[in-house]
Amino acid sequence: MDDASTPEPALFSEARPVLEDLTGVEGATFHEGQFEAISALVQEHRRVLVVQRTGWGKSAVYFLSALLQRRRGAGPALIVSPLIALMRDQVAAAARAGVRAEAISSANPTQWQEIEERLATDDIDVLLVSPERLVNPRFRDEQLPRLVECCGLLVIDEAHCISDWGHDFRPDYRRLRGLVAQLGADVPVLATTATANSRVVADVAEQLGTGGGEVLTLRGSLTRESLRLGSLSLADDRQRLDYLVRHLDAFEGSGIIYALTVSAAEDLASLLDRPGRRVRAYTGRTDPEERAELERALKDNEVKALAATSALGMGFDKPDLGFVIHLGAPSSPVAYYQQVGRAGRATDRADVLLLPGKEDRAIWEYFATASMPTQESASQVLAALAESGAPLSTPALEARVDVRRSALELLLKVLAVDGAVQNVKGGWVATGAPWHYDAERYVTVARARHEEQRAMLEYEALAGGPEQCRMVFLAQQLDDTTAVPCGRCDVCTGPWYPTPDASSDSAGDGTGQDGADERVAALLERVGVPVEPRASWPSGLDRLLGASAPKGRIPESERAAEGRVIARMSDLGWAVPLRELLRTDEDGRPVDAVVPERIGSRIVEVLKDWDWQQRPAAVVAVPSTTRPQLVGSLAAGIAAIGRLEDLGTLGLSPGAAPLRGGGNSAFRVADLWERFTITPELQQRLDALDGAPLLLVDDVIDTRWTMAIAARLLRRAGSGPVLPLALAQSA
Repeated sequence: MDDASTPEPALFSEARPVLEDLTGVEGATFHEGQFEAISALVQEHRRVLVVQRTGWGKSAVYFLSALLQRRRGAGPALIVSPLIALMRDQVAAAARAGVRAEAISSANPTQWQEIEERLATDDIDVLLVSPERLVNPRFRDEQLPRLVECCGLLVIDEAHCISDWGHDFRPDYRRLRGLVAQLGADVPVLATTATANSRVVADVAEQLGTGGGEVLTLRGSLTRESLRLGSLSLADDRQRLDYLVRHLDAFEGSGIIYALTVSAAEDLASLLDRPGRRVRAYTGRTDPEERAELERALKDNEVKALAATSALGMGFDKPDLGFVIHLGAPSSPVAYYQQVGRAGRATDRADVLLLPGKEDRAIWEYFATASMPTQESASQVLAALAESGAPLSTPALEARVDVRRSALELLLKVLAVDGAVQNVKGGWVATGAPWHYDAERYVTVARARHEEQRAMLEYEALAGGPEQCRMVFLAQQLDDTTAVPCGRCDVCTGPWYPTPDASSDSAGDGTGQDGADERVAALLERVGVPVEPRASWPSGLDRLLGASAPKGRIPESERAAEGRVIARMSDLGWAVPLRELLRTDEDGRPVDAVVPERIGSRIVEVLKDWDWQQRPAAVVAVPSTTRPQLVGSLAAGIAAIGRLEDLGTLGLSPGAAPLRGGGNSAFRVADLWERFTITPELQQRLDALDGAPLLLVDDVIDTRWTMAIAARLLRRAGSGPVLPLALAQSA
């Protein structure tokens, strides 16, 4: 920024040396708009929304503003930040500029008391917290009022999370509207994001303006000159994985390979990792300590890549990240832009390649429906809390409302943000405040999600020259109309990435074509995923089944043994034909057919490799009301090939209807408790087996409670160990 054009030369002269300290660059200058935001916050105490591309320097704005505010006698800044990884980086960055920053998160509970004491003595300039921390009862009641009273600056980082129109909406972020309203009119507020279209900008600005404050929106170009974009559609998983095995080393530097599911990320890391080229998995199942170590290893170029889910996203900062590859497309161009924006922040070029998959749409639909609260579920929760009259924990609520744990936790957050429930010591309570289910808004949001999915498919199919430039397309999805053709993507210039028929052996391990084929085939042809049995009953069953309901551990003598499936529905390889076999028709009814030979041969492999202690002597099927042909042919085929006695099916109680999808463990057990019976004929045949093991066969294992209840019934009827076997596991 030119000094002569600066409206506040004294403030500019004061801020520039701090910028040099923060960046570590002598003579560092402000990017266009940075000082304008700082001036609006420090000089005018305004509410400011900054929408700028990743790498523009949004953190510099809030750290400099926080320090300048402190110099003017203001209290500490409160920064609401979404991820622990981001907090670690930001605390370290603040220290370079002499800003005393601390974070309160689940990663440092042993330091909370010390941090609270330092806050009390005004020894902290910046406090970073997660939005979830704002609803913690102790923090909300003891720390937040003091912070609000003395707050010198409120910063909302990744502010698109405030809006349910945004690609990464988080209900706890919505609570920030109330926090803004509590602040004095002279307390500046800054919100920052790199991924917001006009609808999201308007929604965030409306919430920042709570209490009547005028919002200054500073929006820059969102295009990234360093990114070289491309999309390569290949026929199937085999070709996509073969491509990565052969050509990963052609991508310079170290980077991230995104997958849509945890199992796909883990399989990908296992496939690509080798001596001299480390690839590790980073998912929601990765321990926090290991996450920190993996982030460090990637930053220090000790790994070629992290095979990651979206768990590695906002908050990870490696300015020289060389590439981002997607095995499967995110459901939104905006979400895609956010992830690829991790690359090339401080380099002249970074490569970004999308390898879309046939399964993408099914995965998108699952996550889209799982995140939407329903009016029925909300009504159940509010009624249960009102009826209780005392706080209820989430597990206690599960015995009262038929909602799965993850969906229930999300719903409680939505209701809490709307003021209908409150988290207190001991659990959740209803506030009694009137609450309205905004059905129209949720329908509109769902429609917007589907529009984003269609746009993602359009991005994949772009072709025909610079007029369909990939960077222009992404910028337009963010309502940035300033973008011009990049001249670097595969639409502008043709494929820049290795083509699948490249003759060179990029695998680099001396095995050539055969080596790549063998590694990919070993992964894709792998079958036989273990399924752990249920070991404990869900809490609260007495409310649903009466005083005689089981509780605690399931006795070993009544428990199912470890089971097997061909594959998980989220796996690479056999998940694709299994999803086709287990599909539903246009009306949502399960398609029923006999097991095809191709799938049957995989079941034989599973049985062959199963390391059971004693070979089963018989097969019994779970009675199916939706796919009787499929389950029946599976059981009969196993019996014939394995020369096992075919016991037919368990009895089905009169009037038993198809089981409902979704729901939580307590309600699923209640639905199953009296569903199955042991017929006299089956009892007679079990007696003749004299305690021999048997296979219990079904089409899909979902919650594992069907197998647990059926196994308990068989064991109590005198069977030996019960080994569950199904075609697939749902997750």
